[in-house]
Amino acid sequence: MEKEILIADSGATKTDWCLTKNGEIIQRFPTKGISPVFQTGEEIAQEIRSHVYPELKDAGIKAIYFYGAGCIPEKTELVREAIHQSFPVDTIHVHSDLVAAAHSLCGHSAGIACILGTGSNSCQWDGSFIVKQISPLGFILGDEGSGAVLGKNLVGDALKNQLTDGLKEALLDEYDLTPAIIIDKVYRQPFPNRFLASLSPFLLKHIGDQSIRQIVIRSFSAFFERNVMQYDYQKNIINFVGSIAWYFSAPLKEAAAEKGIEVGIIAQSPMPGLVEYHNY
Repeated sequence: MEKEILIADSGATKTDWCLTKNGEIIQRFPTKGISPVFQTGEEIAQEIRSHVYPELKDAGIKAIYFYGAGCIPEKTELVREAIHQSFPVDTIHVHSDLVAAAHSLCGHSAGIACILGTGSNSCQWDGSFIVKQISPLGFILGDEGSGAVLGKNLVGDALKNQLTDGLKEALLDEYDLTPAIIIDKVYRQPFPNRFLASLSPFLLKHIGDQSIRQIVIRSFSAFFERNVMQYDYQKNIINFVGSIAWYFSAPLKEAAAEKGIEVGIIAQSPMPGLVEYHNY
């Protein structure tokens, strides 16, 4: 019997939709991000009605699994109902992006699942449920190892003249920035976390420089110390998903090794793991 399953992985800016049949991906496409923190149920329903339903109206979907940032327990029914308006199937499950990481990275086995993207997050997973989570706290109070914090530390060190000679000027020139523009983007403009994270490619480009490398290693070390090492990390493999973990995998592994931490899977996107989780 053919079984079509729709899986969605949603962040603040983009949602990745993936239709599978018997474990094979048959259609995949992006839409705008969906978040119950910033959108009403009707706005979410309208987004799905306008941009998702037309792509999948002829599909024989039997189950939908939606994972999204901001999908806390109090918001899951709102998202489920918005999806149900366009796709009236009996099985619609809504989970957080952290559960997506756990399902994708750990599956039905125990482990520690971490997200390193624009923000950061982590949890200890027992194979079925999150059994412990250290709050990420956002990029001002926490989010160690994230793109936003890496960018924050980069501009902070640049404007405090802590970088190797020439790198401050290179950073400002490459992104067409001035100290005044940076202050405005961080303190007055919306989504300063996105702006700061957008600077992370500069760190990767200059990772061979000692002042840059210290920023990255220091932030990853803080992520391990302030988050991972509060879990049962000595008995579990630490797995990662997200663009920062993927592109900075070498210094991430270096920071882990310094603390005796074993790194397992590093995935750019949770989707391949989610497809496997829901089809086998």
